[in-house]
Amino acid sequence: MRIPGFLAALLLLGAPAAARAEADTIRIAQPYGLGYLPSYVATDLHLFEKHAKAAGLGEIKVTLTRMASGPATSDLILAGDADIGMGGFGPAFVMWDKTRGTQKVRGIMPLSSQTIFMYSTDPRIQSLKDFREGDKIAISAIKVTDQAIVLQMAATKEWGWDQRFRLDPLTVSMSNPDGMTAILTGSSDVRNHFSIIPFSQMEAESGKAHLVMTSESYLTPKASGVVMYASARFHDPNPKLYAATVAAFEEAIGIIQRDPHLATEIYVAREPQKREPAWIEAMIRNPDQITYSSTPRGTKEHADFMHAIGTLKTKPESWKDLFWENEWGKDGS
Repeated sequence: MRIPGFLAALLLLGAPAAARAEADTIRIAQPYGLGYLPSYVATDLHLFEKHAKAAGLGEIKVTLTRMASGPATSDLILAGDADIGMGGFGPAFVMWDKTRGTQKVRGIMPLSSQTIFMYSTDPRIQSLKDFREGDKIAISAIKVTDQAIVLQMAATKEWGWDQRFRLDPLTVSMSNPDGMTAILTGSSDVRNHFSIIPFSQMEAESGKAHLVMTSESYLTPKASGVVMYASARFHDPNPKLYAATVAAFEEAIGIIQRDPHLATEIYVAREPQKREPAWIEAMIRNPDQITYSSTPRGTKEHADFMHAIGTLKTKPESWKDLFWENEWGKDGS
């Protein structure tokens, strides 16, 4: 028997919220680089599907989109075109600061900690104090990325609080691959790049660039760099899918720690390299270059600095304010 349209509408309105299914798709947006390796591992080893099935969710679809920077992934989150975004702590905390209500964004977990390296092909520039008007420093995005914030921390330490923005006018937005190409080919007037591995390692080994500084002199040692975040639009109506996502990333980090060789194979399939896979594996195994952990480190300190310089309007009372509840039981900072 055919149900009249008005009656069908009434039946739908009366359906209990609990009967509505959770989402069947996870849309991920992330930049390039080894810091995002857990995402590749979780996707290619079908860990999302594994944990979703264990939660009784049935079949799900996972999509992964690569972006030029953390702020670019944030735009997709705000537009509702991605469920999970990734970037440095800077873009993640800016999202936390600017969103409220259904748009509320919190960190799901950190993924990695890595050193940021400044390389230059200009022989005049041997330290930060050698930069002058007209010099250009490539970073993934100006003002809010980890690179930009570290440069502000560095300027504060080198020249004092009143000079905290001294290096900002020199920065230009370029993806890490493009920044590396710019300084190594001389294809533009950008001769300095503040970058992450593996791009910084290629610059170091090129014979064309020299090291100017690293983030280790200014950031909390082993501080969380890459942070994964999601809005309430994904978190709130999908408790089982959200928990499955968390479990997938936790398992992926464990796999990287236990089997760097397998993780290397997955990475080079996603981001092909001209060098042999062992070159990538050596970086994954080197804690002085990168470590993988879901425990927040140094996040409150870095958010406090961003608040002090005016990048964040809101100062978090605790590092837990920056993350969803799955992180609260950890020994974070």
